[in-house]
Amino acid sequence: MSPLRIQSCECIVGGNPLVAHGQLLVGRAAGKMPVMHTPTDEDYAHLLALRTGLRRFLGWSEQRARAAGLTPAQHQLLLAIRGHGEPQGPTISQTAAYLHLRHNSAVELADRAVGAGLISREQDADRSSVVRLRLTEAGKDALAALSELHLEELAHLAPTMQTLLASFVDDDHERSAQTSDLDAPSNSVSS
Repeated sequence: MSPLRIQSCECIVGGNPLVAHGQLLVGRAAGKMPVMHTPTDEDYAHLLALRTGLRRFLGWSEQRARAAGLTPAQHQLLLAIRGHGEPQGPTISQTAAYLHLRHNSAVELADRAVGAGLISREQDADRSSVVRLRLTEAGKDALAALSELHLEELAHLAPTMQTLLASFVDDDHERSAQTSDLDAPSNSVSS
């Protein structure tokens, strides 16, 4: 497998945060996430169901954004700004990382959103060379309306997704139990 260079990534793996900034990773995070078993037919069916559900949700989300007069990318930008933990708003670099975009693509997206009256750029109070992105009232209103729809849709999808995700966990626990039974030393006494 060819190497993959991660610009900036932050995700949760097995309950632990995994952060990579310009690190060279190969395969499944350079061996940090070993494949536990050869995928079964059931695994493939579960993976297909998960990917299909995610793609349907993303397609639905894109349709709702367009119906609200936004591009899907603008909707994602608004969510990245609003969901950012700092009250002063994210930088372009942080936004690019959230959206998995190159810096210049995030700048162009922000330019279009500023032109549409959805966001504003503000200089950082502490560092004059840093620019922060903030939602305008129009951006807040558009995002609130879309988020309400998305939360309703996620509430409808949650039982299905929970069942599907639980099947992955159940399969993994079952395989682990089988493996540990095979690896456990025998407690039988020879007579």
